[in-house]
Amino acid sequence: MRSRVAKLRRQRGISAYRLAKEAGVSRSMLTKWERDGLYHAELGCAVKVARALRVPVEDLYEEEP
Repeated sequence: MRSRVAKLRRQRGISAYRLAKEAGVSRSMLTKWERDGLYHAELGCAVKVARALRVPVEDLYEEEP
């Protein structure tokens, strides 16, 4: 199952580079989260990504089939 981070990012028309910069995380870490999900991410990082995407943090943890 894939995380929703990439889907939400694409829906908002934001590049991975821009989202990483706005969230204050590295692009490589963001790419890993998009591929594997945020389950091993620190909660603070997940909150930063959620804020940058303007969604509740819970939305990032819903899995895509």
